[in-house]
This record gives sequence, C-alpha cells and structure tokens, in this order.
Amino acid sequence: SEGPGGNGGANPVQTPLQVEGIDVFVTDAGTYIITTNEDGNAVPITLEEYKQKLAARLVEEIPSLDEFRETWVEPEQRQEMIGHLPDSGRSPLLVRTLTDMENYDLYDVMADLAYGLAPRTMVDRSDAFGYKNKEWLGSISEGASGVIRAIASQFAKGGTDNLENPQIFQTPEVVQAGGVAALSQYGNPQEAYAETKLRMFTA
Repeated sequence: SEGPGGNGGANPVQTPLQVEGIDVFVTDAGTYIITTNEDGNAVPITLEEYKQKLAARLVEEIPSLDEFRETWVEPEQRQEMIGHLPDSGRSPLLVRTLTDMENYDLYDVMADLAYGLAPRTMVDRSDAFGYKNKEWLGSISEGASGVIRAIASQFAKGGTDNLENPQIFQTPEVVQAGGVAALSQYGNPQEAYAETKLRMFTA
C-alpha cells in the first residue's frame, strides 16, 4: 500500500458506492459492479456484462415476453422469478439505478433488457393504456370504464407497486370514479382489475 506519489498514486484506491447493498465502482474506464463468481470470489464486471448476465438468466427462466408478462401480473410468481435473479433479486433495481431509469417500472427495465421491448416510463405506460384500450373501454359501461381508467392512472404514480396497492379501491381517484360499485357493472370487480393489470403491461 504505497502512499501518494508512489506507483499506487496513478490508480488511487476508490471507495465503492453502495447501490442496493452492492459495491459499485465508477471510474473513467466505466462502471464496475462487484459480483460473486462461481467459485465464490468477489470480482468486478462491467455494467454491460452485468446486464447481459441478468438478461441471460431471465430468458433462461422465462423464454418469451408473453410469458414474462403473465408472470409479472401474478405477485407471487413475480417475486419468485425476481428471487432467482443475480444478487438475490437486487439486480434489476441496481440496473435501474445505474442506467438512470428511475422513472420506469421494473417491468420495463427488465423487458427492455431481456426481450428488447422499447421501454416506456410509468407516466407514458399509464397514458398509453387509455388509447391502446380505447375499443375495450368503449365496449363496457361508462361507470366501469371510468373506474378502470382511474385504477390505471395509479400506475403513473408508482408503477406496479401502486397498481397493486391493497387500498387501490380507496384511492380518491377510484372512489370519485364510482369505486367497486361502478366496476361491478363490468361483472366481477376482481376480474376487471386483473384484466386492467394485464392490459397495462400490453399497452
């Protein structure tokens, strides 16, 4: 450990950033993530390599975008899938932070990485829901369609987490639109809610 002015001065020891509990070094040469290899040793890999590793694991587990979407809308299946990813499932959060995609839901971060889906911000995806589903929303009662739009609007504020908020039917926008009572005009409110979620990620 040579002091300043020694050979070590040309490559000063950096303190790693902690991102999602993972050590990250940002240097002039690029961003490096400290990850554990097959032998259990900590090794630095570039952000690009890390993203490729995450994408490969995702595609190995879920080969197609359609399957990924179906898994995503089921909270238990989604948690299981994320738990199988590198770094105990923290890898998508790490990639989102390091690629400045905080305005994107993890769905878009991961679907972009593994399946080449053009990512939409949470606001854009929520907006797209309305025009992509115009025909469907026009085919159901005005009351139910108003509630579905209000449910969909929650995505813009916090992505999947907001859409799956257990209190979603108590949010001011949904209550104002008529709540569960108006949604019942569609049929089973839970079925309408599930259909809304699936269509959100198809938007």
